Amino acid sequence: MDNQVVLILVIIVAIAVLAFVLIFMRLVGLWLSAILAGVRVSLLQMVLMRWRRVDPRAIVDNMVTAHKAGIPLTRDQLEAHYLAGGNIKRVVNALVSADKANIPLDFKSATAIDLAGRDVFEAVQMSVQPKVIESPPVTAVAKNGIQLIARVRVTVRANIQKLVGGAGEETILARVGEGIVTTIGSSENHNAVLENPDTISKTVLAKGLDSGTAFEILSIDIADIDIGKNVGAELQMDQANADKNIAQAKAEERRAMAVAAEQEMKAKAQEARAKVIEAEAEIPKAIAESFRTGNLGVMDYYRLKNLQADTDMRESLGKGQSKKDEK
Repeated sequence: MDNQVVLILVIIVAIAVLAFVLIFMRLVGLWLSAILAGVRVSLLQMVLMRWRRVDPRAIVDNMVTAHKAGIPLTRDQLEAHYLAGGNIKRVVNALVSADKANIPLDFKSATAIDLAGRDVFEAVQMSVQPKVIESPPVTAVAKNGIQLIARVRVTVRANIQKLVGGAGEETILARVGEGIVTTIGSSENHNAVLENPDTISKTVLAKGLDSGTAFEILSIDIADIDIGKNVGAELQMDQANADKNIAQAKAEERRAMAVAAEQEMKAKAQEARAKVIEAEAEIPKAIAESFRTGNLGVMDYYRLKNLQADTDMRESLGKGQSKKDEK
């Protein structure tokens, strides 16, 4: 049993020693390549890097790259940026590119840009070779109501000094779109814009849209302008339809009021006829009462009937004459 324990311990020690030897040999090879490249890094420092969870190869390779490009960088600088979560390869490449292009960029600024989440190497490349940003279609309406749809290309160059804290491409495009809408909206008619589209570029470029951004606008070029809808005519049609609907509503209201008034008049007329019929129904009673009291004689009654018949005849003749006149 004791022999087995000893054997296991020997195997563990052997594996540990072998792993240490392999790591040491790799570190020795890395150390020799650094010495041959003229970079002074001790073998002990490489072992300590391993303990600090720093990749020695990443540090040494980037120190060699910086040394060959004539950029003075220390091991502590690269190791500190590595431990901070930065990309030391991208930072070193950016410093080399900036140095070759005579762009002022120091290690502190490069690491700040990298830790801010921006690609510092791409920023240096954009400073050397400007980038063209195509904007989405921008819709604006001239004063005569014609809609124009413009597409622009914005050529920008990265501003290294403002990469940290500066606004990005979205802000540039938003400001350019706002400038295009303002310029087209202040034009008297769309023909003036179509004849001289460069006026949009000059007007928008003069507004200093790159203020507070991480870029410098070099040019704004109008790629295309299309004619859209006649917004003014559509608004007038909508207003006319709205006025027509209002007029119809008011006419319907007046008609309803007239119908209500007519119904009220008919009701009053029916009420009046009912009262007349009621009054006429009282006449025979009154005549009978007059006969009974002696206030009305038979001859008086006949004369009353003759007078009533004569009146009915006259009304009948009058209605016939009115119908003839109407014809």
